[in-house]
Amino acid sequence: MFWNGDKKNMKQGRLKNTAQRQTVSVKTIYHTVLAGTGLTIMSAAVLLYLRTGDSLALVCGILFTAAAFAWMAVLMQMTAKKLCLFTDHICETMDRMTAGGEVQDWGDDSETLLARISHRLMRLYEILQENRRRAFEEQQKLQMLVSDISHQVKTPVSNLRMVTDTLLTRPVTEQERMEFVQGISRETEKLDFLFQALIKTSRLESGSIRLEKTDGMLYDTLAQAMSGIVYHAEEKRIRVSVSCPEHLRLMHDRKWTAEALFNLLDNAVKYTPEGGSIDVTVEQWEMYVKIDISDTGKGIAESRQASVFRRFYREQEVHGEPGAGIGLYLTREIVTRQGGYVQVVSEVGKGSVFSVFLPWR
Repeated sequence: MFWNGDKKNMKQGRLKNTAQRQTVSVKTIYHTVLAGTGLTIMSAAVLLYLRTGDSLALVCGILFTAAAFAWMAVLMQMTAKKLCLFTDHICETMDRMTAGGEVQDWGDDSETLLARISHRLMRLYEILQENRRRAFEEQQKLQMLVSDISHQVKTPVSNLRMVTDTLLTRPVTEQERMEFVQGISRETEKLDFLFQALIKTSRLESGSIRLEKTDGMLYDTLAQAMSGIVYHAEEKRIRVSVSCPEHLRLMHDRKWTAEALFNLLDNAVKYTPEGGSIDVTVEQWEMYVKIDISDTGKGIAESRQASVFRRFYREQEVHGEPGAGIGLYLTREIVTRQGGYVQVVSEVGKGSVFSVFLPWR
């Protein structure tokens, strides 16, 4: 045990000596170089004097030694001043970096060691600023998301609270009770739809879901999307027609592309009046496959067409319709992540045409 303790102390002593050797001051280095230079010059002068017997050699040696000391002193002063300015600038720059202020470059002299250090410090500052900007943007997005969610959840929760308070505080008839229960069911479905849409959106945005494009027939994907709106379309007596080549193959993520197309079709059914029509056509372009979904609904004003793809955006006059205003946003995210894009052409009172462009590869 004692031997192990001695070994540990010896190791700590070696590390301490190594650290001391590595932290030799600049002043010690200058003094060492100065003493070595002076000793070398004087030794050469003495040897020359002893060999020639000429006292002038000794005098010259003394003068050269004095000149070397003088120039070394000047060099040491200039270097010390340069180092002081450099360290002051570093401290000032780091203080500004900590405070998030503006930092100026120190010049374009990239040949010196100090300039290289300054350039790397500037690069570090730019990286820190970029990370700070991204963190701020993420914080803003999170605040907007929380605000949007609270706004969307407020109405269903208020309705549920009102209905449950009514059922708990006063007697109701059997018919009223059934109406209240149906209202609770509708509001619960709204909340479930909202949460499912939020989960899908957050998983896409966070990258936890990666879209995998595989070679498949677009007709099958479109049929999968259509299956979700057939019942509601029949309820409103809406005529739905599809024109798509059955053997058209395309590199796409079948599951998420079907989700994107379903959102467009679902919106078309919601905002098309009874007896209207929805037409789905597929065209083969040179670089893209174009999928048009047109309806005979109320249409969208030109000033609002860019806003319909925003998350939770809903026009004032359609707040009575079911939905959370997230379907078109999710559609655009899915299509964009596959290298495509979405366009809308609409006229108030004459319907809308949503066009999805998916690349061949």
